Amino acid sequence: MKGIHMLAFLLLVVGGLNWLLVGVLGWDVGELFGGQQAMISRIIYILVGLAALWEVLTHKGACKYCQAVVKEEKPMPSEPAVETSGSSEGESM
Repeated sequence: MKGIHMLAFLLLVVGGLNWLLVGVLGWDVGELFGGQQAMISRIIYILVGLAALWEVLTHKGACKYCQAVVKEEKPMPSEPAVETSGSSEGESM
């Protein structure tokens, strides 16, 4: 699953940078491959779209930050404190 996540992330970065170039410069990376109607460009666009769907559907389970929020909402029961003999907080070694 990590490999799929990394591939999807890479495709989303490529797609995001492409949209940045379209917005700032009016230039589409797909033009390198023959424009939007070329088969390779369409395949790239489809892969970027599928990557976005994959990340949307699997994001909550894969994201460290979302998992941290879930842990904060549902605290785990704490383990009982274990005392060690012969040491106290004020002692130094």
